[in-house]
Amino acid sequence: MSLLLSVSNVQKTYAEEPVLDDVSFEIRQQERVALIGPNGAGKTTLLKILMGQLDPDQGEVEFAKGIKFGFLAQRPEFDSSQTVWQVAEQAIAEIKAMQGEAELISAEMAHAADPTQLDLLAKKFDLLHTKIEQRGGFHLDYKIERVLHGLGFQDADFARPARLLSGGETNRLMLGMLLLEEPDLMLLDEPSNHLDIEATEWLEDFLLRSRQAFLLVSHDRYFLDRAVTRTLELVNGTIEDYPGNFSKYQTLKAERLLVQQRTFEKQQTEIAKIEDFIRRNHYGQKATQAEDRRKKLDRIERVALPRSISLPPMRFAAASRTGDIVLRVENLAKSFDTKPLFRDVSFQIERGQRWGVLGPNGCGKSTFLNCLMGNLQPDSGTLALGTGVRMGYFDQKLQSVDETKPAYEAVRPAHKEMIDRERRDLLALFGLTGDLALQTVSSLSGGERNRVALARLAAHDANFLVLDEPTNHLDLWSREALERALKAFEGTLLVVSHDRFFLNQICTHLLVFRPERVMAIEGNFDTYRQLEQLKLQQEREIEQAAKANVAPKQNSAENSKSSRKRKYRYRKVAEIEAEISTRETDIERLHFELANPEVLRQGSLVSSLKEQLAEHQTALEQLYDHWQEAMELNS
Repeated sequence: MSLLLSVSNVQKTYAEEPVLDDVSFEIRQQERVALIGPNGAGKTTLLKILMGQLDPDQGEVEFAKGIKFGFLAQRPEFDSSQTVWQVAEQAIAEIKAMQGEAELISAEMAHAADPTQLDLLAKKFDLLHTKIEQRGGFHLDYKIERVLHGLGFQDADFARPARLLSGGETNRLMLGMLLLEEPDLMLLDEPSNHLDIEATEWLEDFLLRSRQAFLLVSHDRYFLDRAVTRTLELVNGTIEDYPGNFSKYQTLKAERLLVQQRTFEKQQTEIAKIEDFIRRNHYGQKATQAEDRRKKLDRIERVALPRSISLPPMRFAAASRTGDIVLRVENLAKSFDTKPLFRDVSFQIERGQRWGVLGPNGCGKSTFLNCLMGNLQPDSGTLALGTGVRMGYFDQKLQSVDETKPAYEAVRPAHKEMIDRERRDLLALFGLTGDLALQTVSSLSGGERNRVALARLAAHDANFLVLDEPTNHLDLWSREALERALKAFEGTLLVVSHDRFFLNQICTHLLVFRPERVMAIEGNFDTYRQLEQLKLQQEREIEQAAKANVAPKQNSAENSKSSRKRKYRYRKVAEIEAEISTRETDIERLHFELANPEVLRQGSLVSSLKEQLAEHQTALEQLYDHWQEAMELNS
């Protein structure tokens, strides 16, 4: 695969602290690469250097000659008259220009008398026609519609002035433009921000079908597992490269840490023995030997401490016992401007259960929480808390935290006295130590403010936690720490979240908001997804059965899906996608091994690895073909 991007020995320093220290990596055609690291590790700095918005102190960034490179515009300026559709159309201006050129060539061909000139024009027209076809240029309106719909825009939004969009809607439109532009390499910085679960899954599917390469920064672990085949870890200013998705990275990281820890400990033991010998024999009969060992010690190349990323301990106070029923909801309904958000919602939460709430944006989740917290009155129905329930609430806007106060003061709830040491210890549990505890909340990063709010919630001693998007702004390691804390919490949980990985780890039940109804499910997000796939399959089977019984026989000349023979055996699209992901991970692993100097010295091993690589690549091409057939014939 051709090289698209080469980053060599990039360094960047702020206030004498190296943020990037000798960063090097490459990205090739069709690679789907994740860039991960704790908050503050330098991911944003690296992206700005790649985008040309920041110069490195040292090192080079080189893009392959002639490639198209794209990233999200941060502060777009729209013409006052431009609609959402017109802004999206700008992304396909290149294709429209090719169409215009093809029309001009067609007109020239109609008047060309010289056969040689006609032949040249015909070849030029055919080349343009092929390029337009490859870019989907004969279905441009459909292409724009598909992307805008996938990112959550409705038909009614297409004619809206783009300048009147909210911040989240603007980000979605900019993402749509980037996808429509189809650059060879995309930089995607948290692309699922402002997307609900449905739109995020659409984006994942779009990227899986695309042959474009991308570098993705995301805290969405489900996204990282589905969409990427290679992971770059940025920690302490340096990059480590891992083949595979996020789950594979975690496995390989743990294995690497174990080896590094054993190597470090073995060397430390050896160094301690040498130092002890030198100390005991520096003077005396063995002084010469001691001096030799001192020189040997000076020559030893010290093994660095393992490159680990620690989790903040995070812990919630022990929960007091409540009655068996923590929350009972009966026939709840709420409308705004005659538009029903939800109706006839009935369910109950029992002690110790962990409920997740999910659904598309604008479906009523926040309104439901406001009803639960007493900030809104429902139109009808009842909400009743059980005996002994003490509720603690985390709001995603962090309004419970006074931004004008230092963190160690803002963490204390109004109803509770806490000495300075208690407050500092509580902040430390959530990863906020030293000077961070003294800073005003407004000066902290989004992730740090989030952790202040979580620490404040822990100080409430609640036995029923209601959390609205608690993973916002948290990095991958803080999310894992929060999951551990909530799983260890013996009280009851109700969590609104778009984080599917989080919902899988935490939830025993789900409350799913849909435009048509709200339903309760026993299980986590994977359970819900399986039920949705089963429902979709049943609907397709019913539809196919109805067509078979009612529709007249089709003429064979119509080349219908039902008459077309399969080249491959029937398989579900999701199964094929999973195998594609596995094969791609194996290919990345083999490339990784073939780049190892130790491996390259072993001729037979290199031959074996190359044979495996060829086998996987052949299988992958067939899988792409099989996937295309399944997409066309399974529906």
